[in-house]
Amino acid sequence: MPKVKDMSIDDLEQLIEHKLLEILGDPDLGLQLQKEFKRKLEQRLKKASKRISPEEVLKRFA
Repeated sequence: MPKVKDMSIDDLEQLIEHKLLEILGDPDLGLQLQKEFKRKLEQRLKKASKRISPEEVLKRFA
């Protein structure tokens, strides 16, 4: 395992998250989505996405 001083911020964040889940467990494990939430999620997924690519963001704001 690399030393902390040699890790990127992203690598360190992933390591911390992994260790926390390992110790505490996943708090959402076993929970069910409510019917109303599922319905809203399905409706939202049917609509065209309003997301733009990182490249487009750079073109617009750079």
